[in-house]
Amino acid sequence: MKLVYVYIERPIMELDRLFTYRCDGFSLCRGVRVKVPFGNRNQSLIGFVDHVEEVNDSEVHSLNYEIKAIEAVIDSEPLINEELFSLAAWMAKTCVAPMISCFQCMLPGKLKPKSSAKAVKKEAWIVDQGIDLTALALTKKQREAAEAMRMRKEMRRSDFNAEFKSVGKKLVELGAVRVEEREATSTLKVLTPQQNHRVLQPQQLEAIGKIKAIGDQKVMLLHGVTGSGKTEVFLQLAQQVLEQGKQVLFMVPEIALTPQMIESVEQRFAMNAAIYHSRLNPQEKYEQYMLVKKHQVSIVVGTRSAIFMPFDRLGLIIIDEEHDSSYKQDVMPRYHCRDVAVVRAKHHRCPLLLASATPSLESYARAYKGVYELIEMPKRINETLPDVSLVEMRSALRNGEDYMLSDKLTEALNQRLLRKEQSILLLNRRGYTPLLRCVSCGYVQQCPHCDVALSYHKDENLLKCHTCGYTMKLPNSCPQCGKAAWRYLGVGTQRLEEHVLRKFPQAKLLRMDADTTAGKHAHEAILSKFRSGKADILLGTQMIAKGLDFENVTLVGILNGDALLNRNDYRCAELTYDLLEQASGRSGRHEKNGEVIIQAYDVNHYALTCAKNHDYHTFFAHEMQYRHLAGYPPYAYLASIVFQHKAEAIAMMCANQYVAQLRTVGNIRVLGPAPLGKRNDLYRVRILLKGKDQLMLNTLVWEIYQQHIQTKQKAAMEIDLQPLMLE
Repeated sequence: MKLVYVYIERPIMELDRLFTYRCDGFSLCRGVRVKVPFGNRNQSLIGFVDHVEEVNDSEVHSLNYEIKAIEAVIDSEPLINEELFSLAAWMAKTCVAPMISCFQCMLPGKLKPKSSAKAVKKEAWIVDQGIDLTALALTKKQREAAEAMRMRKEMRRSDFNAEFKSVGKKLVELGAVRVEEREATSTLKVLTPQQNHRVLQPQQLEAIGKIKAIGDQKVMLLHGVTGSGKTEVFLQLAQQVLEQGKQVLFMVPEIALTPQMIESVEQRFAMNAAIYHSRLNPQEKYEQYMLVKKHQVSIVVGTRSAIFMPFDRLGLIIIDEEHDSSYKQDVMPRYHCRDVAVVRAKHHRCPLLLASATPSLESYARAYKGVYELIEMPKRINETLPDVSLVEMRSALRNGEDYMLSDKLTEALNQRLLRKEQSILLLNRRGYTPLLRCVSCGYVQQCPHCDVALSYHKDENLLKCHTCGYTMKLPNSCPQCGKAAWRYLGVGTQRLEEHVLRKFPQAKLLRMDADTTAGKHAHEAILSKFRSGKADILLGTQMIAKGLDFENVTLVGILNGDALLNRNDYRCAELTYDLLEQASGRSGRHEKNGEVIIQAYDVNHYALTCAKNHDYHTFFAHEMQYRHLAGYPPYAYLASIVFQHKAEAIAMMCANQYVAQLRTVGNIRVLGPAPLGKRNDLYRVRILLKGKDQLMLNTLVWEIYQQHIQTKQKAAMEIDLQPLMLE
């Protein structure tokens, strides 16, 4: 008898084991999906095959339980290879997550081992039958069409109907061609190679030489200031890998950066590149995934999930803006893209290149210690970094200046408009205003599901929760006192846009934030307009702060430049420095000199003074002292354990039980329990663990999680090993 062992589609730790089914009469292999009956009700679920084995019938009959048979086999060949199987096992262990959740995050929606996965889209093709056309009674037009199809062999029916119209339908009826149904595929573009006459700068040649000398199987950190020519280094390295017949993965943190990178790659190599990010629909993701699986493309450009593309001859991984927190997944499995890339690079015996103008402290510390190889590019291509000014807003307001745009920033914007140059304004808060307060009684409209105030979005006249997505119409009167007197507190991008247009009615302005980029190709459309000079000012949130290259931008204005310092997070200074330095790097990248104006209240903080001087090394030294004193990464490893329940008392009680237990363990420090407030109707309480031994911390958390499952606690437990954000 043949038995198959499968993981069930439910991504919960209680079911994180193999389930056994009979599979006689089916041809099965590891890595395919099957339909299986599950539970007492025999609910039909999707299983993912781990392995198949032959056993004696007597062994099965001796069991005191029934082994059910699978219902159907969904796939004819494995969806993932042995490398990705091993990677899933590593992720499950290091992220404390069910194996099935790791498989599910690796695959596009159409292939996920889930009952909700939709069927792959089909499309009709017209195929030449290859028969003798003289045997058919064809008119002149029909013969011409049939001979054209004889040359082409096949084409999509939509294209066939558009080109041959009624003549084409007659060819089908006469049997000259036939209709076939196939899986929909991505159409590859015909690209023309462009001559590359780019002259490399000495520091680019030096960086490429060092990377070549370091060789394969190494993790390298390329620390280059903004505008130093890192992208050209990427392309030069990629060219050498492609010439060897291998694959290249370019990773970027933001969807907004993918069009720019795709354009660079396709223009340089005249090769189609797969693109993979969250804004693609399930069918598009499937088609891009299959381009890689079928070896139709050798280059992939994508965001976090692109790290799981089905490579089998990977020659180079590049993670640009490696410091960016979007490379960390914030739902189970909570992996960091950089860690997964290290494992994949080791398997493929290929180099991994991390790159940033503001490397994460963890990466730079590893490079400093020699764990990573460090390559520095300290100069811009044009050899001129932008001049940065800090405007202290308390003094500005005392002097009667505008509370949004200081006199200095207003004058700078005016000068750019007169000189036909472009400007970028950064405000890392979307919406119209973050707070709406009743003037009469002070009431603030809160989200009913989360412990946060609702933000006002004037375009839609809605109040929105930026945590859970809840929306409601703006009340005509205060729900508490009945008065109709709301006061707007704070500034969001919508309000800033309105204000700028009042000050500069002649200016053409584009806004780029989560609201304006909700559409499918919205990122690309906005950036394309700005690049072509159809707008004078680009205003937006942090998505415009990094990686973008505009020739005519000579001014960057940053509002509330110290806002991130108010976060209750050990990384707040690092996040502040990164944002300011990256945003500054958008100014003066080409022939014209650049200027940056940072408006803030705490202009003496070292994160701001170091950003003003473009001094990463001083910031690194200063911040590392703080991390060492406080015992935060990279001097310690962290584990966050969050308990969630609809009743706050139950979440706190559960957390207190584990705190008492954990404090008896040596070599770790326990912080908490700390209430985190309500999110999505669940109260949350966190315990934070600090330790020097990563393996010990991981093992301890696994034990705690297993104990939590076995004792069937009322509160849900959420684990995050190496959390990047602490609320």
